[in-house]
Amino acid sequence: MDKGYDAIQDILVNLFNEIMNIEEKAIITPEFKDITNNDMHIIDAIGVEDAKNMSSIAKIVGVTVGTLTIAINSLVKKQYATRVRSEDDRRVVLISLTAKGRKAYQHHKKFHEKMVQATVAGLKEDEKEILVHSLQNLSKFFRNYEN
Repeated sequence: MDKGYDAIQDILVNLFNEIMNIEEKAIITPEFKDITNNDMHIIDAIGVEDAKNMSSIAKIVGVTVGTLTIAINSLVKKQYATRVRSEDDRRVVLISLTAKGRKAYQHHKKFHEKMVQATVAGLKEDEKEILVHSLQNLSKFFRNYEN
C-alpha cells in the first residue's frame, strides 16, 4: 500500500480511542463528575427540544430500551433528566432534561463544536467538501458493517 493509505489507516485506528479518551477528560469535569461519558451521550440523545420517548432515545444511542431504562433511572436519580407519562397515551414515558441536564448538554455540545472547528481549521471550501464526502463514506461503512 502507499504511504497515504498507511497514514489514513494509522489515523483512523488511533483516532477513535483518542476521541473517547479525550472526550471523557474534556466533558467529565468536576461539575459533571457524577456521570459517565456514556451518560453524556444519552443526555445528548435526549436533547433540549421536545421530550422524547424511550424507544426513540434507545434508537439514537443504539441500545435496547431495557438497557436505556437503567441509564435513565440513574440520570433521573442524579437530577439530569425527568420522566413523565404522555398526556396522549399514558403507556408512553417521555424523557426530558432538567436545567442541570441542559447545562451538561451544552457543555458536551461545546466540546463537539471545538472538535469540528479544529478539524476544518485552515481547510478551503473544496477541501471541506472532500472531507465531508470521506466522512460520509466512513459513516456508511459503519452503518452497513457486518462481521
